Amino acid sequence: MMSQFDLFAAAVAPVTKAQHLSKSQQTEMDVDDEAMARHLEATGDYRILRKLRPRAIAERLRSEFSHRGVILDTETTGLNHRCDEIIEIGAIAFSFNDAGEIGDVCDVYGGLQQPSVVIPADITRLTGITDDMVAGQSIDVDRLRALIDPADLIIAHNAGFDRPFCEAFSPIFAKKAWACSVSEIDWSARGFEGTKLGYLIGQSGYFHDGHRAVDDCCALLEVLGQARPHWSETPFAELCQASSRSRVRIYAENSPFDLKDHLKARGYRWSDGSDGRSKSWWIELPEETLQEELHFLRTEIYRWEADPPVKHLTAFDRFRAS
Repeated sequence: MMSQFDLFAAAVAPVTKAQHLSKSQQTEMDVDDEAMARHLEATGDYRILRKLRPRAIAERLRSEFSHRGVILDTETTGLNHRCDEIIEIGAIAFSFNDAGEIGDVCDVYGGLQQPSVVIPADITRLTGITDDMVAGQSIDVDRLRALIDPADLIIAHNAGFDRPFCEAFSPIFAKKAWACSVSEIDWSARGFEGTKLGYLIGQSGYFHDGHRAVDDCCALLEVLGQARPHWSETPFAELCQASSRSRVRIYAENSPFDLKDHLKARGYRWSDGSDGRSKSWWIELPEETLQEELHFLRTEIYRWEADPPVKHLTAFDRFRAS
């Protein structure tokens, strides 16, 4: 019991006395706190979540990291990029190399924007952004362009949502390569229980203030760069490789209605034509599986030598609104 009491007392001390400590004394206590955390973890009875601290902007960028990436997040008034609006953008520019190793943080931007409508109550509950906060605010496009223009790759945690909103907001996002940290990383194989950012952060050993754009960008950068046991590459390295591969989108036009469940079970999704795609079942796959998928369609769906439409996609095309 005495050892438990001593441990608790040591943990409380920095909270009550930190304001009176010198910088060196505070550093020593931080070290003691970390030692305590490691001790608890070593027992096997505890999991410690450390507060995620954003990486500092580098004063000088290392030349060996020659590529530029931008992690981007948006908060919006709703889910439809055609009628809803961005109310906040967060972006973190960073350098990386050919191996997919993250280098330095180059710049950070976060900005609010007053929409043309009242922010829905459910959006305020989710994001914490109120009408008073955005009143008279506008996103600094020139400041944002300074991050986006040099970017070789833009990463969003659900790029299929963020890219259409960003391209509707400004032409600076046109002709950029995009990657999705939800769909282009096999998080399950890496031992994660879900793809939501909160799951990824928690299972990486951190906690953070979520649902604000820059905070979420900082969190995602940390998760993408974290090495885990039994993996030779980071999630970001996997993402870079996935984004560099060409993919194909196959439209099973005029497929028999009675075989729709067969298509659905294989992973096809229905497009009603309202999003600019063909009115058909469709699927997106790695380019190397094209012939295999065409064989499936011809033998099990059409049962003749059909030639369904195929669209080839790169990172410059993927996740764009049709």
